[in-house]
This record gives sequence, C-alpha cells and structure tokens, in this order.
Amino acid sequence: MANTPHGGVLKDLYLRDADKQSILAKEAETLPSVVLTDRQLCDLELILNGGFSPLEGFLNQKDYDGVVENMRLANGLLWTIPITLDVSKEQIEESKIAPSKRIALLDPRDYTALAILTVEDVYKPNKAKEAEKVYGANDLAHPAVNYLHNIAKEFNIGGSLEAIQSPSHYDYVANRYTPTELRAHFKKLQWTRVVAFQTRNPMHRAHRELTVRAARQRKAHLLIHPVVGLTKPGDIDHYTRVRVYKALMPKYPNGMAELSLLPLAMRMGGPREAVWHALIRKNHGVTHFIVGRDHAGPGKNSQGVDFYGPYDAQTLTEQYKSEIGIEIVPFQMVTYSPDTDEYIPADEVPEGVKTLNISGTELRRRLKTGLPIPEWFSYPEVVQVLRQSHPPRNQQGFTVFFTGLHASGKNAIARALQVSLNQESTRSVSLLASENSRAELSSELGFSKRDRDINIARQAFVAGELTRAGAAAIVAPIAPYNDARNAARKTIEQYGGFYLIHIATPLEECIKRDRDGIYERAKRGEIKEFTGLDAPYEVPNNADLTIDITKQSVSQAVHEIILLLEKDGYIGSA
Repeated sequence: MANTPHGGVLKDLYLRDADKQSILAKEAETLPSVVLTDRQLCDLELILNGGFSPLEGFLNQKDYDGVVENMRLANGLLWTIPITLDVSKEQIEESKIAPSKRIALLDPRDYTALAILTVEDVYKPNKAKEAEKVYGANDLAHPAVNYLHNIAKEFNIGGSLEAIQSPSHYDYVANRYTPTELRAHFKKLQWTRVVAFQTRNPMHRAHRELTVRAARQRKAHLLIHPVVGLTKPGDIDHYTRVRVYKALMPKYPNGMAELSLLPLAMRMGGPREAVWHALIRKNHGVTHFIVGRDHAGPGKNSQGVDFYGPYDAQTLTEQYKSEIGIEIVPFQMVTYSPDTDEYIPADEVPEGVKTLNISGTELRRRLKTGLPIPEWFSYPEVVQVLRQSHPPRNQQGFTVFFTGLHASGKNAIARALQVSLNQESTRSVSLLASENSRAELSSELGFSKRDRDINIARQAFVAGELTRAGAAAIVAPIAPYNDARNAARKTIEQYGGFYLIHIATPLEECIKRDRDGIYERAKRGEIKEFTGLDAPYEVPNNADLTIDITKQSVSQAVHEIILLLEKDGYIGSA
C-alpha cells in the first residue's frame, strides 16, 4: 500500500476542480493576470498535482513566517521551504492586487491560464532573515540566496489556488507521473515498499550499486526520481540526464526499478531541502527515501567553506523522520575496489585495500579531451550519451572576439583568421564583420554607451548560438567597454570556447590607417561619441592575447591565435 500523503490527504487540485475547469478558464479571460517565472511554474505544477501536499496555494504571511522561523505551517505541520509567489510593486499596482482579488496565473511559454489565485494577503518578506534561517547564511554565493536578493521581486502574494490545466510538456511525457498517477502505477505493479532516489546529476555504476543495495536491504522496489525542473546553475541539462537514466535502467534487475521525472525547482537548501524532498516523495507514495552525502548542497560559500556539513542533511531528516512519515535511508559514498571488481561503501573499505574513483572534475576533463572513461566507472551506453552532449574540444564550437579601435587592423586579422580556419575544414566558420553586424543586427542604434552595449549583446547572442552548434564564430566589433565584453564572454563560454583578442594598435597609427577618413570626420564634429576621440576605450584587463599591428604582421597575429586554439584542443589532432 502506498504511503499516506503529508497531512493525510493528497491535495490533487486537478481532480478536485475537474468539474469546473471550463468555467474557471472562461473566468480567467476576464481577470488581471501574472505571468509566472520558470521557478513559479515548477512550484505551481507541484502545488496543483499534490506533490506539495498539504499546500493548496502559495504561502500567506502567517504560513511563510512559520516555515522560515520553525519549519512549520500555521497549522503545525512540518514544512521546510517557503513556496511563495513573488511580484513587483508595479505588478501589484497595475493589476490592483489586494486581498480577495482573483488573479489568473499564466504559463510564461504560451500565456495559457493554468490556475486562478484568490489573494489572501500581500506582504513584504524579510529576505535577509529567510536567507539566514532557511539556507543558513545571507551569502550571495548560495544560489537560492542570490535568487532571493537579485531575481525574486520585493512582495509575495499568498492565497489559495483553483486548477484550470497542467503545464504542457513535450519531452519525456511517458515518464512524467503526477503523485496520483504514480500511486496508481505502484498499485498496478503491486509495489508496497518503494525506495526513491533523488538526483540532479548523471548516474554511473556507483549510483546503480548504491540504489540496488538500498532496495535489497529494505526488501523494496526502486524509484529513480530525478529533478527535471530547475537545478544548480551549471548542471548538465535535463535532456542529457534523462537520456542517461534511460540508458541505465536496463542495468537494473528486471522489475526492480521505474523512472519518473520530477518538475521541481531545487533551492540547493541542504538539510532543509532534504526534509522537503522526503515529504515530496511521501506524497508520491514512496515509503523509503535515500539521503546521501551533502544532499542538495550548493558547494562553497563566499569564504571558500562548504555551506553544509557532509551529513547535516541525514542528521536533520533523521531528527524529523517520525513527522516526515517516510523511512530515511542514509548512504555514504561508495568506491570501486579493482582487486575484487566491486563497489564498497567508503567507510567499510579494509585498511590497505586499493580503491579507485573519478571525480566530477576529472570526468568533465575526460569528456572535453576525449580521453577514455573506464567501464568500472560508467557503462558504455551512458558514456556514449555524455559524449554526444559533451563532445571533445576538437568537436566543440568557439568564438574569437576581437576588440580594438577603428582601423586598428582587427578586420584584416579577422578575415585572415577565417581563411586559416576554413583551411582546417573541421567546422563551419562564420565572420561577423563589424560593418555587416551593425547593418543587419543594430541598424537603429546609435553610438551612446547604452546602444553600443546592446549592439555587443546582440552579436554575442548570435556568436553564442553558432558556438553552441559547434561552429567557429569570429566577431570583430570595437567593443570599447569592459562590462559589455565580459557579458559577451559569459553569454558565449557556456557553450564552448571564448577568446578575447585585443588589437592594441596606437590611436595615431589607427588614424594613419583610416582610408575612409572616419577619424577626420569625427574631429570636425560630423560624428559624435567616436571611440578614441570623444568617447572612451577601456583597455581590456583579461584579454587572452594582445596584438599591436605595428609590431606584428597579420600572418603572425593569425598564427598566435591558431596556437591558442591548438593549445586548448579546439583545432589540431584529436
């Protein structure tokens, strides 16, 4: 029999409101609306489908204060993470949001009305207190604290929800079970004892061993229940991860394990989040929940120290296990013993026995460089999926971003580099020449700092998309401001390589080389805010290469750039 939901009743608002959904949909067309953020969308889905039972809406101030202060709702039930609907002062004024007002909540992807919120109160949260109490420190190095201060808006709306429809999903639909559906699935399979495994990372042999051990020890079946909502910034995308999980599932004994995807927006809240995760799994009908080392940990704080201890999450879940109502399965790390060809819990390794492990950093290095990944660490089918999504450097895209004054020689070097890379013929090469980019992307913009920054952002977006597709992008704007260049780097390097090349040709030489007379026109006042004359050029302090065309030929400059790319493995031998 499936576990009893938290609070005794599964709050599946889709079932509760099924007979009035068409009426609610028509009403929503007449109401003021709030377009949800990605995190709010994840939270809404789990409120509406019962994953967040006993919640039936976003927290009002009384519930919010109780959760922040002592991990309890106003009715006394255990709840550890604030589930809030944050809005701005402008939204409140525009929609006249006030108690008793009804608000339609819209999907940000297509503006479909998903639910109606009846407002109970509007309140301003104490964000510093929330950071300290919920996440352990008011430190912006924590992703949830950073979200709280820099992304979340200043007010919260509390109130109850009525369900119109669920958010549409177009990926892995067969593996997306609501709590009601998963409970029915367990009943069909006649599963009465179920161990759930939470993950936001790819799974390898060690994870398979860990989960099988948990199921065997508890005489239970296994639910692989990964998060596919929002996870830690920098995590591997959920498409890749789900392909990994699907490749791994046949490695379990037949009938032992099932895969279900959880649309949760993680907060990386460590101990409190572990309790929250356990309550969510209880609502899905699970009887046991694995809490591992540093569960939902965000890493290091601004002082370089881990936010939470490695077993803090296990300690807190154990402390509240009777209220959670689910058996907590604590597991430490397992490590591989080559002598016996098996995985052993790290705390059970006999003294003097050799063990092997590959860290996440080392795995990423092997993927980037194309080095082999041993079968004792991961299955070939899993490695194949990871290599498809994370090809070695010589198959990844990159951007070479030139910056320098007008007529500094950057366009000549950029064109010569394009020819040289085309000679390699290993990837498509696109040159975003400054004059063409201006005309095609930013023809309406002038030369104020704001307009220049917008122009660079647009070129960075295009270069980022080319880089993501595995191409080589060459960008050659003036790009006079550090902030815009750094933003371009951030946009592009999440997809591949980024090289900032400063063409440091002196202004006097640039004026001599200016065959179009642009500098002379600027001196006469015909062109305003001209970089190098009456507008500043901020010399880069983080250029990967600096070139002065008065001291280096175009050929030499291109050769030095090629050497940079070869050193990092983007071109040359695999």
